[in-house]
Amino acid sequence: MDWSRISNILRRMDWSMIFAMAMLLIAGIFFIYSAVNRNDDLPVAPFYEKQMVWALVGLAFFLLLVLIDYHRFRDAAWGLYVVGMILLILVLIPGVGKKVYGAYRWLNLFGVQVQPSEFGKLATVIVVARFLGRPGRDVRTWKCLFQVLMIVAVPFLLIFKEPDLGTAMMLLPVSFFMMFVAGVPVKYLGTLVGIGLLLMPFGWFGLDDYQKERILVFFDAGRDPLGAGWNKIQSEIAVGSGGFSGKGYLNGTQNVLGFLPRTVAPTDFIYSVIAEEMGFLGSLGLLALYSLVLAAGTRAALEARDKMGRMLAVGVTSLLFCHVFVNIAMTIGLLPITGLPLPLISYGGSFMVSTMIGLGIVQSVYVRRYQQ
Repeated sequence: MDWSRISNILRRMDWSMIFAMAMLLIAGIFFIYSAVNRNDDLPVAPFYEKQMVWALVGLAFFLLLVLIDYHRFRDAAWGLYVVGMILLILVLIPGVGKKVYGAYRWLNLFGVQVQPSEFGKLATVIVVARFLGRPGRDVRTWKCLFQVLMIVAVPFLLIFKEPDLGTAMMLLPVSFFMMFVAGVPVKYLGTLVGIGLLLMPFGWFGLDDYQKERILVFFDAGRDPLGAGWNKIQSEIAVGSGGFSGKGYLNGTQNVLGFLPRTVAPTDFIYSVIAEEMGFLGSLGLLALYSLVLAAGTRAALEARDKMGRMLAVGVTSLLFCHVFVNIAMTIGLLPITGLPLPLISYGGSFMVSTMIGLGIVQSVYVRRYQQ
């Protein structure tokens, strides 16, 4: 093992990202504990303990990816993409994929429950980065835009079929950001957005009933206040009742009294728990930490030594940004409920590991910014 090389890599790392990442991981563990704590005789669910394990596994992958030169993904990209698509196909096969709450989203791999869509998103980002970052690639053509859309369409349709519309939709803005930074003409991208808006009404007929109900409830929570609208209403109450400084750790009444269901409090609605207990100040601190991570990703993209590195950093950073934006927006009522977790905070092993792998790739780009 070349310790001098490892030492050199550690010195080059963006430590502002490491600090923010560590703080978010710690906050996630504490508030997952709070989300499952009920101040009664029932045992506290072991989610926070599992999250500690997943955080350590994620850190191991993060460090491994920092040590690996990101250029190795140039040759491995399509292989990773194919494996990711195979897993997404397997999860749709009854008896192979695990059905939870009416959706096929999980696979049991060697005794571990894995959500292939999280790794499928990352594999797609890597392939698009390889495609757009290839030297000599003429990105100022309709052909290039069409080819990127074809790459993205396969995982989009497979994830949508699970069904998991929220996760599938993440691929659209991420690919848009990557194409924009790569130099695809704005008029092409604008035309693409226009076509998407025109076709959006027809997409309504492709949605499942529960997805349609989520959209209708977004516009009128009183439509089904005890059913589809319950989580939305309770989340907004939790966030609003936190006030300026919050009710205090473990003292969030919406959470402790069970109005915010235990099934969603540690996952999709963890921000509601934080906002109620820590208030506006705590929410501001959380956003500041995410801003540090996103700024580090942007810095890695700006200082990348080549186009592929820039595309990788842009893809991972935009994916992280979209998750943060959509999750917080849905918990405060600005977007329909989508079921997207909050990066590094929400409970979940697959999402934690895939996020840490992505951040490790960004760091790999950053530490090699001066290499020839």
